Amino acid sequence: MKNKHYGVVLVTVNNQKEAESIAKTLVEESLAACVNFMPITSVYRWQGEVCCDSEWQLIIKTDLKLFPRLENRIRELHSYDVPEMIALPIIKGSQPYLDWVQQNVINF
Repeated sequence: MKNKHYGVVLVTVNNQKEAESIAKTLVEESLAACVNFMPITSVYRWQGEVCCDSEWQLIIKTDLKLFPRLENRIRELHSYDVPEMIALPIIKGSQPYLDWVQQNVINF
């Protein structure tokens, strides 16, 4: 790979409307090349209680050099007090797809 900074950022949100809004904003602002979102069920501990709730998972494809900007923008848009934001490097991938990702995000 030419650039070793490709990555996937996982973010959960409360509902489909919020998922779509955040996804569109990130792509429009070139902080992400693509965002997939889907319904999920999450089990987690919050304020001492074990909770089981429906949420929406965002899968954000980006250049991880953009993570600080991406994180700040998601915090501005997100409804949770403690939003999940987990960045995972892409170790290998289709080079044409990764080139497309690079062409569709902000370049330094």
